[in-house]
Amino acid sequence: MEINVTKENFDEEVRNYKGTVLLDFWAGWCGPCMMLSPVVSEIAEELDGKIKVGKVNVDEQMELAMAFKVESIPLLVVVKDGVIQNQSVGVIPKNSILEMLK
Repeated sequence: MEINVTKENFDEEVRNYKGTVLLDFWAGWCGPCMMLSPVVSEIAEELDGKIKVGKVNVDEQMELAMAFKVESIPLLVVVKDGVIQNQSVGVIPKNSILEMLK
């Protein structure tokens, strides 16, 4: 299951969450984001209960985009126990995303 992450629920869903969160920073006008989205959804389904997957619309959540210094999208960020562990810009294959989560 994917969660729509906003500045209002960020602390609860990401910062204070004990475990791993995969954040997908995206926008509706971004072609590569649309290519990556089904892969992220698949991972969310396969790893449901093991990790949390959050979607951050950079157009709607500019404060979060600025906080994460988002310059290019899609941007995937792995956060574990509130600390950024890994990140990747652009479309990457599913196995690379799974590797980031380890």
